[in-house]
Formats: sequence, structure tokens, C-alpha cells
Amino acid sequence: MEQSARQFRKRSAILDCLRSTKSHPSAEMVHDMLHDEHPDISLATVYRNLSLFKTQGMIRSLGTVNGVERFDADTHPHVHFICTGCARVMDLPEVEVPQELNQDVEKSSGCRVEGCQLTFTGLCGRCQAQ
Repeated sequence: MEQSARQFRKRSAILDCLRSTKSHPSAEMVHDMLHDEHPDISLATVYRNLSLFKTQGMIRSLGTVNGVERFDADTHPHVHFICTGCARVMDLPEVEVPQELNQDVEKSSGCRVEGCQLTFTGLCGRCQAQ
């Protein structure tokens, strides 16, 4: 198989992996999820493609959780909850990003808001039960 076809296959696998999970994985987690099916995929390849996808707006970074960058293939505005106990990242589809928040920021700063990531932190139900 020629090199560009292998690169495309790996790139596709990385993006498909992100799109098929709600776990908001790190690069290492993506690498681990793909390793059985693609044993020749390197962690450097995963990092390089995640950076490319992020630059192209195909995915977004949720920032770091316990020092590790986490990613989301759902680029639509939505709210997240990050558990400070187990590092689980969850979507909160029932909570909307308040549009008036963007307007308040624009009014007070004089800047134009192009996006907002709203993230709550605390303990998830599982960690509270422990």
C-alpha cells in the first residue's frame, strides 16, 4: 500500500474513533483504542492528526484534565462536566450555553465573541457514591 493511502487510512481511523465515542479521549486514549485494529499506528501520528483536525475545526480541544489534553469530535456548542475525582468528561445536552453570556462579554470587553466553551467541574455521581 502506498504511503499516502496508509496515511489516509490512519487519519480516517483516528477521526472515526473520535466520532464514535462520547468519552472525550486524550491522544493516548485514541492510540489505545486503535492499537488492536491498527498496530502500526504511532502515538506521534495520533498527536499530529489531532492537531491537524483541531486546526481544520473538525474537532475541538476541551483543555487539559489532570494534565492531559482531551478532545471532542462534536464541535457544536454544548456544555461539559469534568469530574475532578475520576477525570470523566461528560456532555450535558440538557444544559444550553446562554446566548446572553456572549452578549455580556462583548458589551463589557468590546471584543467580538466567536465561540464559548462552558465547562463545569466537580464530582460525578459515581465519585460521590464512593
